Amino acid sequence: ESDARERHVGIVLAPNFAIGAVLLMSFAKQAAKHFDAAEIIELHHNEKVDAPSGTAKQTAEQMIAVKGSTFQRTATEHQTIENTRGGEINGIGLHSIRLPGLVAHQEIIFGGLGQTLTIRHDSTGRDSFMPGVLAAIYAVIELEEMVTGLESILGIE
Repeated sequence: ESDARERHVGIVLAPNFAIGAVLLMSFAKQAAKHFDAAEIIELHHNEKVDAPSGTAKQTAEQMIAVKGSTFQRTATEHQTIENTRGGEINGIGLHSIRLPGLVAHQEIIFGGLGQTLTIRHDSTGRDSFMPGVLAAIYAVIELEEMVTGLESILGIE
């Protein structure tokens, strides 16, 4: 970051270039303030090598930062198949699915007393990333520092 600033060079580091995914993350931060339980399910094509996705991990981390505390996750007393509850970051369950035919999808389910809230984004084609890529390209020309995420470039938050 400081190298970019010292050299007056623009850098955009973004975990996801789909504008809908950036909005999903913003909405999730809003909801995190009002719910005590949440699970994230991310689905990607079968050639994706990491799990969970960077977007899912960053979404969970941002939700925790906004909430200022861990989320509540009920422990399962007996799992008939090990690890079926997925991974966990500070009480947020994370589940990764890898299948042919998928591109990139993320769903966040919040649970509260007598209600749930589901937020979902689907990239059904790789072309969904292009508007965000173009916004980053146009913005980086004017930048003289490193910017993380598309939020500030798009005026979100």
